[in-house]
Amino acid sequence: MSEICGWSGKLADSENIITAMAGKHGAQTVNGNNGALATGKNGTVASIRNVLTAISGKPQFKDPQLNKLAIAEGAAHALASGYLEQGKAIFESVFGAFSIAILDGRDDSAYLATDRSGISPMIYSVSEESLVFGSTLHAISKHPCIKPELNRQAIYDYVFFHMIPGPESIYLGQFHLLPGQYLCFKKGQIEVKSYWKMHYSESEKAPFDVLKTEFLSVLRKSVADAAQGAKTGTFLSGGTDSSTLAGMLSEATGEAAATYSIGFAAEGYDEMAYARLASAYFGTQHHEYYVTPTDVAKAIPEIASIYDQPFGNASAVPTYYCAKLAREDGIERLLGGDGGDELFGGNARYAKQKVFSLYESIPAPLRRHLIEPLAFGLPGSKNIPPFRKLQSYIEQASIPLPGRLESYNLLDRLGPTNIFTAEFLSQIDTGNPLQLLGQTYHDADAQTQINRMLALDLKFTLADNDLPKVIKSCQLAGIDVAFPMLADGVVTFSARLDPELKLKGTRLRYFFKEALRGYLPDKILSKSKHGFGLPFGEWLKTDKALQQLSQDSLSSLKSRNIIRPEFIDELIRLHGDTHSGYYGTMIWVLMMLEQWFIQHH
Repeated sequence: MSEICGWSGKLADSENIITAMAGKHGAQTVNGNNGALATGKNGTVASIRNVLTAISGKPQFKDPQLNKLAIAEGAAHALASGYLEQGKAIFESVFGAFSIAILDGRDDSAYLATDRSGISPMIYSVSEESLVFGSTLHAISKHPCIKPELNRQAIYDYVFFHMIPGPESIYLGQFHLLPGQYLCFKKGQIEVKSYWKMHYSESEKAPFDVLKTEFLSVLRKSVADAAQGAKTGTFLSGGTDSSTLAGMLSEATGEAAATYSIGFAAEGYDEMAYARLASAYFGTQHHEYYVTPTDVAKAIPEIASIYDQPFGNASAVPTYYCAKLAREDGIERLLGGDGGDELFGGNARYAKQKVFSLYESIPAPLRRHLIEPLAFGLPGSKNIPPFRKLQSYIEQASIPLPGRLESYNLLDRLGPTNIFTAEFLSQIDTGNPLQLLGQTYHDADAQTQINRMLALDLKFTLADNDLPKVIKSCQLAGIDVAFPMLADGVVTFSARLDPELKLKGTRLRYFFKEALRGYLPDKILSKSKHGFGLPFGEWLKTDKALQQLSQDSLSSLKSRNIIRPEFIDELIRLHGDTHSGYYGTMIWVLMMLEQWFIQHH
């Protein structure tokens, strides 16, 4: 079911078409002279003075009067009233997680928008003078003007990123609005602009205690807001984000929070001990489930079916089983800790890239004429460990960001010409992934390296990857999800935090951890990041069901003239012989590509 969908333009049989686009499970629809709109259970529609509106998600308005109107008449009614007074400026006044559609019959214009973090997707396509849109590609495909055609560049980008980064989609001419964007459609022309963009204030200074008090207050409010209106629990991995949410959810509700964790019976992957530590510390009602290889084999086709374009993040499987556990326990909404790393500097690569950036600070003549001749000039130096390590450091440090982040990318390491057929590759711009990364990195409204990297991850790691992973996995389990770390107050606070408080030397999330010192157990504050990583590569070596499913999928993929059959055979051999985790990742990515074809195309 699509949470929001519709079109701008005249069309016969509009009622049946909008119902088909939305799905038949409680959709609200509204029709007008210039189009139709629909929303699912988390949305509302309205029609006022020849203006149709639809809004989905959990919106709030800056204007208190509009908030009162939203409570009394529905958010779509408040949106229509605000739009009639403010025009497109209304987008700047809406907060929270939302997607918006407005059809203005007065001048036959249409507007679309999505929230600042990209929690609520909005996809659009222009065909035959009509704007067709929805929260899913599936909804758009139900419109008679839309004839989906595969986007081969998106397939290449998927193998590079393990997902398809917006604004592109798996189909040509069908695009995602990026976080904080709105679209205007009028007289057959579209214009896409940002109504909001993350602005990093990098020179503000304030006493630590003042910042700490404000931060904890803002975060507590976001947790309390996210828990309203539904029986709420929280994911609990035992990391700083999920542990903080567990404690604050208990405070907000006045009772022990229901927490849910996933474990794996595989060495190096199971972090249940930290989840149990956090649960005992905060006195939560804790629930656990250990995912098995059988569970994974069963879930793979279901995971592929819920994503309407190829998606290769394997942790979608444990996320699904965790959400399923909560749903079976009667929970209606889960809180996810996503966003904390990308706002406050929690990913290990931030510290690693800071070390590499030190080389850039050395004067170029000194690097070229002394350090590099010394490092590379000695005969046989590649066989001497200290020299080999220095050479590797110099080679990586010499690659400008953000390209340096992809030094170990699987596609590049294994080689595009080795992976893809020549016919497929002849239609591909192999430089597109790095171009996309570079554009986001250099367009960031920031001067420091750490904030540019955070802006990059807000797009590629969060909006394109982690949020769809959690949202779709929860959808499959039949449960709602909210992200308190991405509440507007938390995001705004993080943007004006001194960059040195995000990454202090090489200490990740310095401010975040110090602000929570005394609130969280020291063992959790000092633990390394892990998450719900799936030991697929290890299990694939021994589990017959996974072996059969992956081999059947890869065998079927051979016939599509995308991946070289010889590469698939070699990949299976390499996985069996060595580095099961490394090659297992590529097997998963290709297997999920074929599973998407089977389920959708």
